[in-house]
Amino acid sequence: MSSPAATPSRPEVDSEIGAGLRRLRRERRLSLVDLAGRTNLSIGFLSQIERGKSSPTLRALASMADALGVGIGDLFPKGGEAASSQTATIVRAGGRSELQLWRSGIRKQLLTPHSEGAKLSLYLVEMEPGASTGDELYTHGGEEAGLVLNGAMSLSVEQESWTLQEGDSFRFLSSRPHRFANAASGETRVLWVNCL
Repeated sequence: MSSPAATPSRPEVDSEIGAGLRRLRRERRLSLVDLAGRTNLSIGFLSQIERGKSSPTLRALASMADALGVGIGDLFPKGGEAASSQTATIVRAGGRSELQLWRSGIRKQLLTPHSEGAKLSLYLVEMEPGASTGDELYTHGGEEAGLVLNGAMSLSVEQESWTLQEGDSFRFLSSRPHRFANAASGETRVLWVNCL
């Protein structure tokens, strides 16, 4: 994980994520009632996320991204020197946008340039000890694949579960119910690809 000096505070992260979600919802002329109906999340919870009063889970973010017709990468706060155009080609190490799901112990760095409507996103997923997407399986649009760089990750897809070690890889349709967690005593890092 990055040093505390380089990392925004937890309330600041929640506020940035919430403001981005509100902007996307309004651009699509959706009310909170509309979004709640599309995500099966309560209006109150969505309102708290948008106001930065509650931290969304990865499951909630995936559901909101699907409902808004965007990839999870579009929900990342734009940070550093990250470009956000259709022609952006590179992202410098110091210019990566990141999404901190601090309550679940997961941090995702977007390794590809921001580009609204992009079909492919590459992430570095870092999980603290005990980090998890939660007990419930979740689904969203697209397909995903990854490679465990270090540590160990437990992955459940439908009724099957595996523990992946450093060097192990995976691929599955995101519409299949899934969840993941850190299975190591220390930090686990995974190179992760999402494709819509």
